[in-house]
Amino acid sequence: MATVYDAIGTGYDGTRRADARIVERLIGHLAPAPGGRYLDLACGTGNYTAALAARGLDMTGIDASDVMLAAARAKAPGIAWSKGRAEDLPYGDASFDGVMCSFAIHHFGDVGAAFAEVARVLERGRLVILTATPAQMAGYWLNWYFPEAIVRSAVDMPTLDALCGALTSAGFRDIASDPFEVPEDLVDLFLYAGKHRPALYLDPAVRAGISTFARGLSPPDELERGLAALATDIETGAIDATVASYAHDKGDYVFVIAEI
Repeated sequence: MATVYDAIGTGYDGTRRADARIVERLIGHLAPAPGGRYLDLACGTGNYTAALAARGLDMTGIDASDVMLAAARAKAPGIAWSKGRAEDLPYGDASFDGVMCSFAIHHFGDVGAAFAEVARVLERGRLVILTATPAQMAGYWLNWYFPEAIVRSAVDMPTLDALCGALTSAGFRDIASDPFEVPEDLVDLFLYAGKHRPALYLDPAVRAGISTFARGLSPPDELERGLAALATDIETGAIDATVASYAHDKGDYVFVIAEI
């Protein structure tokens, strides 16, 4: 997976930037204390790491991709950046007062082992995860145009019950969830960022920053057919009915908050 993100990392920041609303939610759920130390697990190019550091948090970032980390270091040289895997963190026990992880747990080889490592390096504090569940992804209108890609992507996502079970097994308590709805003007163009702006998916640069497309989870014939159908539906206005048919109340993504 690090190799995949080495490839995605080139040009990643052209479409992936920290969204202020997500930053606010991350800070609110972390509930940082003065003098605390905080880890961004699987930090990528460090967009959210740097955004939280700019708000006064003492941040550290770790990722498995050299390309992603090179971009992070160039962006914020004052932050401590480390290379490593979530299942084998290169930090001592009780090194941090909080950990955040956005859009990454589905790439971990062993979620349970990763949570056990997070519990080890947390002295006392919260783990805040931003992810999507398979149930939420079933409600993405992208299923209409790229069904195999979304199904393949959703297979990697733990269910909310499985996520809570893994957290409990790792010693976390007071586990809560907070759904996140994609706003119309989201600036971080991850998978469902185009919920209200379907034309975004017609841009190859946008797709290159989304792992579902960058990893080739949509077979070439499906991608070609899906993009052509999407372009036609946008032009004719038929997209509105498709989007409306996938409306649901489960949220598009979810923050999961747990304490140790």
